[in-house]
Amino acid sequence: MPELIIRNARVTTLDRANPAAEAVAITDGRFAAVGTEAAVMPLAGPATRILDAGGRRAIPGLIDSHIHVIRGGLNYLLELRWDGVGTLADAMAMLKATVARTPPPHWVRVVGGFTEHQFAEKRLPTLDELNAAAPDTPVFILHLYDRALLNRAALRAAGYTRDTPDPPGGEIARDAAGNPTGLLLARPNAMILYATLAKGPKLPPDQQRTSTRWFMRELNRLGVTSAIDAGGGFQNWPDDYAVIRDLHRDGLLTLRIAYNLFTQNKGREAEDFTAWAKMLSPREGDATFRHNGAGEMLVFSAADFEDFREPRPELPASMEEELEKVVRILAEKSWPWRLHATYDETISRALDVFETVHRDIPIDGLGWFFDHAETISPRNIDRVAKLGGGIAVQHRMVYQGDDFVARYGTDAAGETPPVARMLAAGVPVGAGTDATRVASYNPWVSLWWLVSGGTLGGMRTTRPDARLDREAALRLWTEANTWFSGETGLKGRIEPGLYGDVVLLSDDYFAVPESEIRHITADLTVLGGQVVHGAGPFADLAPPLPAIAPDWSPVKHHGGYQGRMTATAAPRALCCQAPCGIHGHAHGAVLARNVPAANPRDFWGALGCACWL
Repeated sequence: MPELIIRNARVTTLDRANPAAEAVAITDGRFAAVGTEAAVMPLAGPATRILDAGGRRAIPGLIDSHIHVIRGGLNYLLELRWDGVGTLADAMAMLKATVARTPPPHWVRVVGGFTEHQFAEKRLPTLDELNAAAPDTPVFILHLYDRALLNRAALRAAGYTRDTPDPPGGEIARDAAGNPTGLLLARPNAMILYATLAKGPKLPPDQQRTSTRWFMRELNRLGVTSAIDAGGGFQNWPDDYAVIRDLHRDGLLTLRIAYNLFTQNKGREAEDFTAWAKMLSPREGDATFRHNGAGEMLVFSAADFEDFREPRPELPASMEEELEKVVRILAEKSWPWRLHATYDETISRALDVFETVHRDIPIDGLGWFFDHAETISPRNIDRVAKLGGGIAVQHRMVYQGDDFVARYGTDAAGETPPVARMLAAGVPVGAGTDATRVASYNPWVSLWWLVSGGTLGGMRTTRPDARLDREAALRLWTEANTWFSGETGLKGRIEPGLYGDVVLLSDDYFAVPESEIRHITADLTVLGGQVVHGAGPFADLAPPLPAIAPDWSPVKHHGGYQGRMTATAAPRALCCQAPCGIHGHAHGAVLARNVPAANPRDFWGALGCACWL
C-alpha cells in the first residue's frame, strides 16, 4: 500500500521509456507506480496520503553535485545573504538593519553567493560606506574568491595592524602610512580570505544543529533533495562533521548527503588520506548519509583558485610529485576522488599524473572526476573520457563571466566551460553550484545559465550552439549527478524502484519564459515519500523546525535567497495565527518584517509559512 500518491500532476519522469505521467505512488520510500491516474489511483489504501498537485509540473528531486552544504549549514544562521538582491542600496539596507541587531562579539558576515555585477549600481560598497554603516560592529564581506571587505571594527577583531605581514598568496591593502585599509586580496589564492573568516565567532553546537536544519530546509524550498559535499577549508574530519552525523543518527536529514574529505594540512596531505583510509571504506554509509571519497583539495600545490580578474596562477613544480603520492594512496584503497581544477593547464598536469598511476593501478572504474574545468581543451576532454573520469561543472560564470570576458575576450567565453562538447565526448557531466562562498546555492540560477548562457551582469557569454535545451539541463541536475556519488540507478528519475524524491514546482520549468527560470521554487518537496518542504496549499505538510537561534540571526529577519523580493519593501506587521514551525512564534505573536506590500501571502508561502495576516 503506498504511503503517498501525488495525482493531477504534469510529471517529467526523465525515464525515456515512460517520459510523462499524471500520478506517482511511493511505497517504502521508493516509487512504486508512475503513470496515468487510472493506473495509479486504484493502488491507494485507507492510510495512503493523496495529494492533488493542481496541475503543477513535477520533476525528480534536484541533486547538487558540488556544494559545501555541511560547512554552509554550520554557519547559515550567522550569515546575511545577498543572493538575489538586485541593488546595492537594498543590500546595504539589509546590512545596516543586521548591524543594529547583532550583539558583540559577533560579526555581520556576508559570505559569497553574490557578485557586484548583479547590483544595478555595478559596484561593491566602499570601505567608507562600510565604516559609516557599522562603526563598532565587525563586518566581513566575501566577494567570490577575489577579495574581502572589512570595516575598521573587523580589522581590530581579526588583529590586523600595520605590523601584520602579507600571507603567502594574499595581500592586505594598506594606506600611505602602512595601515590596513580593510581590503584583502587573493593574489593568487584564497587562503587569506579563508583564514580571516575563520577568526570570527562560531555558533555553539546546539545552534549549529538548528542552523544546519534551516539550511537543508532552504535547499528543499528550492527543490534540492540530494547534495554531494565537496569538503572545504577549515572543515576538519571528524570534528566538523559531528553535527551532520548526529542529525543523521536522529533521522533529521532532509537531504541525501554524500561527503568528500578535503585535506587541511599543507605538506601533510598524504598523511591525512592515509589516516582517513583506515577510518572509512569507499562509499561507506546509507541512502541519506554516505562517504564519497577524497577532494576537492587533494594537495595544496594543485589548487588553482579561479579569479578571472587576475592572471592564471602558476602552480609549483612540486605539484606532480605531491599529487601522485596522494592519488596512489587513493587508487590502492579504491577511493574515488574529485579535484578542483579551473584551467586547462592544471588539468593537463593532473592528467599526466593520473595516467602514470593508471599504468600501475587502473583508475577507470573508481568514479574520479574534475570539478569546474572552465577552460578544459578538447584534447583533455578526450583524455578524461579515456581514463573513465567525469567532470562536474558549476555556474561560476554567472557571477564572473563579465570578468572572464574582460580578460580573455568574448570568443574564449563562448564555450566556458564546454559542457556540450563534454557531453558529445561521452564524459559523465553533472551540474552543481559550488555554494556557499562563491556562487549562490540556488539551483535554478544554474539551470537558467545552462539554458541561456547568461550572467548576472546581463551578458550572454555562452554561444547559442553551446547551450543546452531545458531537458538536457535538467538531466545534469538529476540523473546525471548520480554517477558522481556512485548511485546510478537509485535516484534521479521518477521511475518504479528508484528513491521516491519528487518536487512540485511553483512555475512550469518547461513553459515559463527563459528569464523566469531562475525565479522558480518548489511548492512541495518529497524525500523518500516524506514531505520535507511545503508552500502555499502544502505549507502545513512539512515537519516543523526549531525556532531560529540566535534570535538576531539575519535569516530570521531577511530569509535566504531573495528571489524577486527586495529588502526595502514596505514593512508589514504580520500576526501568527498559530505556531507554524517556520518562525517558532506562539499564537498571537507579532512579526515585523520587510515584506513586499503587494503580496505578503506569497512571501510567507514561499518560506513554507502558513501564518500570514
